[in-house]
Amino acid sequence: MTSALPSSSPLHTQETNPTVIVRRLDPNEAAASVDALADVLIDCVQGGASVSFMWPLPRDKALAFWRGVAEGVARNERVLLVAEDAKGQIAGTVQLITAMPDNQPHRADVAKMLVHRNARRQGIAQQLMAAVDDAARAEGKSVLVLDTVTGGDAERLYARAGWQRVGEVPDYALMPDGALCGTTFFCRRL
Repeated sequence: MTSALPSSSPLHTQETNPTVIVRRLDPNEAAASVDALADVLIDCVQGGASVSFMWPLPRDKALAFWRGVAEGVARNERVLLVAEDAKGQIAGTVQLITAMPDNQPHRADVAKMLVHRNARRQGIAQQLMAAVDDAARAEGKSVLVLDTVTGGDAERLYARAGWQRVGEVPDYALMPDGALCGTTFFCRRL
């Protein structure tokens, strides 16, 4: 399905930080944003975020990841949202993975919700999560699923945003420093 929302139009703003705009990137914008997105990813992993990468995270690996994401956007397999500050710099991002098996056309996964450490505690994560709901609705999705580190700030964010905690898997993944961490799964009906 294609979104009814134009790529460059803002999806959601929040009273607490009106200087931040969250918007959906089209394939060309996604490809052009690879460097800035790599900066956010590297910062988050360096700060201890368990988001599939280990520290140190080589820049070429981060760039390759975001190039793959941009290719997925071009194939309509995912939606890429970014939060831009007043200077137009990417301060955060989240993805909606829409390419699902034939028996799950109504479902999407939320992935790589990242906010640069310099931009945290400003409501950007909440704006991104509200925008991902809007994007999912525009894509015709009614069930969303995500996972996060058990006991982390993101777990509390998702619970406050109305996501339903489904369960926890101990020792599911590694933190960037190699320590084992549990993962909590959440779902949301739109």
